[in-house]
Amino acid sequence: MGFFDRLKESLTKTRKGLVEKVESIFTGRKVDETTLEELEEILIMSDVGTNAASEIMTVIREKAKKGEAKDTDSVKGLLKSEMISILGDFQPLMVSESKPFVILAVGVNGVGKTTTIGKLASRFRSQGLSVLLAAGDTFRAAGIEQLEIWAKRADTQFVQHQKGSDPAAVAYDAVIAAQSRGIDVVIIDTAGRLHTKTNLMEELKKVKRSIDKALPGAPAEVLLVVDATTGQNALRQAEIFNETIGITGIALTKLDGTAKGGIVFAIKKGLGMPVRLIGVGEGIDDLRDFDPGEFVEALFS
Repeated sequence: MGFFDRLKESLTKTRKGLVEKVESIFTGRKVDETTLEELEEILIMSDVGTNAASEIMTVIREKAKKGEAKDTDSVKGLLKSEMISILGDFQPLMVSESKPFVILAVGVNGVGKTTTIGKLASRFRSQGLSVLLAAGDTFRAAGIEQLEIWAKRADTQFVQHQKGSDPAAVAYDAVIAAQSRGIDVVIIDTAGRLHTKTNLMEELKKVKRSIDKALPGAPAEVLLVVDATTGQNALRQAEIFNETIGITGIALTKLDGTAKGGIVFAIKKGLGMPVRLIGVGEGIDDLRDFDPGEFVEALFS
């Protein structure tokens, strides 16, 4: 099965909650204010978010007045084009020439952060890049072990300190080691205790400062990993992490297990932040660049 088919399959629940409901509203009914209000409600219920839903509906209402949205197919066509427009351009995670390219991975526990790092490391290795993984989640011995397993599996270098040591020191040492060894990419894991705890956010700021101290201007990417199944909670997490340390991109995991795939629109509209990567399964190849056009096409097909 090709990736597009896997993506289509992973969006089954979201499609049922969104596209199939849209089809059922307009079947045998005319496009009027009543059906359009129902459409707006469906968009909001499928976690597209109020901002994105309102933008989409403004366009569809205007077209309906001009007689350009008159049946299911024309409404679906407009929905598709507006959704692609909201998601904007294809903005994958690109490794720049200057090395090491440092990625700081952040996110709350349980979102699949360590697995995402492992899959990303694997991908970089398959592109011929040298990679160093740093175990910055020093609170969980299991977290350090899990990352070390991924480092072995992906054939990357690995930096760790003792459990309970200072995460900022781990990050600093990793960047210094990468510079001296001529490593292409460094990915730093971090703790992810609840985003409501201010101490975690202060610690992340410290980690980011220590990376900048080791290599001015780094990290090149602050990648927030969020779990699609949490819907609007994922948006809230993105807001808090962004306010604290400035997120440059998002990796959205577990799209295959949720009806809340609409959250990609809420994130882009609410934060103007690119979704760089999506995870649609357990396999090592199931972490892919997020292509807005392909995503919307898969959602509707």
